[in-house]
Amino acid sequence: MHIKYIGPKPLISHTGITFDRNKEDKFVYLNIAVQFIKAIDHEYYEDRKYIYNMSSPRLSNDQLEDEIKKCCKNYQQLVDHQEHCIEDEVHEELERARENLTLNSIEREVLENNIRIMHDYLIQRSINKAVYYCVIERLAELVKKDNLDYIVAPMFETFVHVLHSVEGVLAEQKFPIDTNLEIFEENSQLFVKLDIINH
Repeated sequence: MHIKYIGPKPLISHTGITFDRNKEDKFVYLNIAVQFIKAIDHEYYEDRKYIYNMSSPRLSNDQLEDEIKKCCKNYQQLVDHQEHCIEDEVHEELERARENLTLNSIEREVLENNIRIMHDYLIQRSINKAVYYCVIERLAELVKKDNLDYIVAPMFETFVHVLHSVEGVLAEQKFPIDTNLEIFEENSQLFVKLDIINH
């Protein structure tokens, strides 16, 4: 299975399928996460600022997957593992639906059908999420390895989301790294800044 956009989190019940628009598919953040890696994965010289043009064209799905494979060495195992795990979860959900005594037989059948309909969707979302966090871990690794003091980016939701994810991974290290994520204005433009406080 390849990475591709699938959509927000589905809410599956015996009455239908709805989508939680607040739980977007992690695929939408992958292009930005890869761009951040491309921006910071190079040699650094003391007292020099580095600028990367993040307005470069979006990568196609194939290009994005190629870039992800460079930073997630276990890419295929990760995808296979997620697919296997979600297959098991879907199977368990179907079993629970069949055994649900609070629903009548028609409602149970509808619930089972709704779960089956969303089978591939659930697998794709799970793969996208696992791949996203693999990329974020690589990004956090680079921030740590290169002793970066800060990262500044335009204030867009996707940039904030990716930097917030990096912040979370750095905080969970064996030796946690303190960070501060802030929004500031400069020359009438809003920016987001991730300060790395201790290395």
